[in-house]
Amino acid sequence: MKEVENVLRILKETKQFIEEDNSFKLKTLSNQTIHSATISQDGDNIIVAVLVYSLGKVLERNHYRNMDGWTEFYNSVTKNLKLTIRAVERKNIDNARIYLGRIRNSLNRIEGDLSRYIKDVFKKAEINKAFKLYEHGLSTEKTAELLGISLWDLASYIGQSSIGDAKVAISMPVVKRIKIAEDIFR
Repeated sequence: MKEVENVLRILKETKQFIEEDNSFKLKTLSNQTIHSATISQDGDNIIVAVLVYSLGKVLERNHYRNMDGWTEFYNSVTKNLKLTIRAVERKNIDNARIYLGRIRNSLNRIEGDLSRYIKDVFKKAEINKAFKLYEHGLSTEKTAELLGISLWDLASYIGQSSIGDAKVAISMPVVKRIKIAEDIFR
């Protein structure tokens, strides 16, 4: 974990926004980590970004709260988030990683639709954050490697995006550029 203080701040704010039931701020907070994750290429930063974004997406779907397993999932998130914060404060990064993993693994203890829905949210969040890293200039290979997703998944997401449709600034009309080129080769 290269940016311990930044990750700690993000985790504390995540805990606060979960308690406030503020999914919008969770997703915004996740986006803040992408820039530093791109620079540091720190897998822990990226894991936190995916987790925070996923939790924001899950919390905004109010109907999940009425499904079997919600209480177990929510309690696991809040408990393991507190333990992660405490571990990071103590500079025990290995334990912090374990507690972050427990949040994701809590989905395996839930049966039925809720588990499937939340797993899908996490998978899409990984690809979304991978795309954001790619937009910030990381290669597709490095991006896929950092997130542990396949190049195929990332490539299909990039292919569906509009990143390749960006308008290139043209400083001079094409006809005028051709005229200059013709004059050079005379």
